[in-house]
Order: sequence, then C-alpha cells, then structure tokens
Amino acid sequence: MQLYFSPLACSMASRIALYEADAPARFIEVDPKTKRTLDGEDFRAVNPLGLVPAIRTDDGEVLTENAAILQYIADRFPGAALAPREGMARSRLHQWLCFIGTELHKALFNPLFDPNMPEEAKARALEKGDLRLAYLDGYLGGREFLLDRFSVADAYLLTVLNWNIATPVDLKRWPEVQDYYMRLKQRPSIARALAEEHALYAAEQARHRAA
Repeated sequence: MQLYFSPLACSMASRIALYEADAPARFIEVDPKTKRTLDGEDFRAVNPLGLVPAIRTDDGEVLTENAAILQYIADRFPGAALAPREGMARSRLHQWLCFIGTELHKALFNPLFDPNMPEEAKARALEKGDLRLAYLDGYLGGREFLLDRFSVADAYLLTVLNWNIATPVDLKRWPEVQDYYMRLKQRPSIARALAEEHALYAAEQARHRAA
C-alpha cells in the first residue's frame, strides 16, 4: 500500500491509522505547492484534484477522500479494531467522520489557512466554529474517545485539532476538547506521527525558502 501525504495535512490521520494497525505502507510525500512528489512524480496523475491523502492499494486501486481512506484502512486491518463493523455503531462512525470533515476541517480551518480569504470571512468562520467546538466540548465530557474505543474518527479529529497551532483557534476555551487533544497527543501512534511529520514539515518549509 502507498499513502500519498503532505506533512501535517489531513493525511496524517491515515498515517496514525496505519501505525495503530501496525500495517506495512510506503509513504510518498507530496509538495502542496508544486503538487509533485519528492521524486518528481506529478501527483495530479494520481488524484486530478491534487489533494492528499490518496492511497494506492496492493492491487493497484487508487482511493481518495479522507473519510473513505480511513474506513478502508480500518476494514483492511480489522484486527486493529479501528472501526465498528456494522449497525448503529458504524453509522456513528460515519456521523463523526462527516462532522469532522465538514464542520471543522472545511468550514472552520480551511478558510483560516486560505491566504486569499478576506478577513471578514475568516472572522465569520471563527464565529461559526465556536458553535461547533462548543458542541464537541459538550459531547466529550466524560468520554475518552468519540466512540467506545479509539477509532479512525479520533485519528482524524486529532489531526484537525492539531491545526490550532497555526491558527487563531484557542482550544483552551473548550476544556474538554483541550483535554482530549492533549491526552491523545501522548498516544504512541499519534506521538510518533506528530514527531515525524513536524520534522518533514520543517524540511518542506526549508525547501520552499531555498527555491
């Protein structure tokens, strides 16, 4: 399996899931500016949108979209128990993957990262984000994970919450969210992924400065 990723992007959730499953994979870094891999491959030939993550399965299939990839990894390595198998529990996983992807990833953090977004639009995204994070804060009270145990939804949520380090989002305003974030950062798979991807991000920025 090959995972196409960019350091500290949402693709880090798939790295975490693979580490949780102790699954073999080749990690192929994509430069978010040039849309090329470090060995010169045009990533748009893999995903025409140029967006990570993407995976190439062992039988050559290409799969895109974060929620789909995370569920594929969970189903491909069922021994890691990263997703409920069926029923309402699986639907709850879908619910949280959708919430993270739409209400936090796209609606809150994407506008904050966009250099062309007007400041008024960024302020509106932060205002709307307050409601989403307040909802999440209330839900996480007394819970260790989003579901009954660690799942790919937690891998995705931790990855998105980590973007607070580069945005005006202050997690201290939501104590349960802050506690969840700080606690999960200590989980071995997540600590490993964070350390590796922070180093890769620093190298990426150095290449951009030298270009």
